[in-house]
Amino acid sequence: MLDAGPLTQRRLALAGLAGNIGIVITGGAVRLTGSGLGCPTWPKCTEDSYTTTAAMGINGAVEFGNRLLTFVLGAIAVLLVLAAWRHPRLRALSVILLLGIPGQGVVGGITVLTDLNPYVVGLHFLLSTVMIAGSYALWQRTVPRPEAVPGAVRLRGLTWALTAASAVVVVIGVIVTGSGPHAGDDKARRTGLNPEMISQLHVDAVFLMLGLAVACWFAARAVPSPAMARASAILLAVSLAQGAIGFVQYFTHLPAVLVGFHMAGACAVWVATLGVVWATGFDAPGAAGSAPSATRPETDRTLVTVR
Repeated sequence: MLDAGPLTQRRLALAGLAGNIGIVITGGAVRLTGSGLGCPTWPKCTEDSYTTTAAMGINGAVEFGNRLLTFVLGAIAVLLVLAAWRHPRLRALSVILLLGIPGQGVVGGITVLTDLNPYVVGLHFLLSTVMIAGSYALWQRTVPRPEAVPGAVRLRGLTWALTAASAVVVVIGVIVTGSGPHAGDDKARRTGLNPEMISQLHVDAVFLMLGLAVACWFAARAVPSPAMARASAILLAVSLAQGAIGFVQYFTHLPAVLVGFHMAGACAVWVATLGVVWATGFDAPGAAGSAPSATRPETDRTLVTVR
């Protein structure tokens, strides 16, 4: 096992989080460039080759490039498991995340073998959000954190409601995607649902989430909990920017570039939502049911809390 200190663990955990977000963005590029079947089979790229060929053109290169990034993410996950092995608070979650990578690869393979079935494609994205959440939790566990603030702890139920609303926004957003253009290939089928109806439902869920984010900000200022107020303000700013992109892309008939930014924005909103939850002291030393951090040095008084 690696004799890794807290700083190495934090860097690897952050790399894992960035990698899981990055693979969502590159996966979106595969779909938006029509490269979803650039490699028409799985696990091989063609019937005769595991790699793309010149005859498959740019679509094959884009799809195969996305597959290669899975191995990069896997390498980071292996290093993280080795670095976290001696720390019980990190070990189990790092192993789960490592196992999730080949699991995601299998789901990705099924999307190809089912000719980009929109429901399987949607599941592929939703599993990525679970991986992002797990990676964020692991990163937070490597960060030295203060004792939980009692007032903020009482707001934890509100933040879980916010998280549920954010998850609903993501799920409906996936359904919107499955009913619209940019299927990843001209021959890929769509869900057949009414895009306008699903889009309106998506907007309604967004307003619910924004309302809960505003409530979190006011509640955090009343407690007071500066960390939670700051995290709520960040979420509001990110959500408003994401909403602006969403409205522009809708009224400009979904140009691929804006759709790509909207996918990246969805990851940013999800991470910002998780930041509000952790700002209540969730899983911190002194929080209900939590144990002291195994990675927090007893003698190091100079570390600064990262949120």
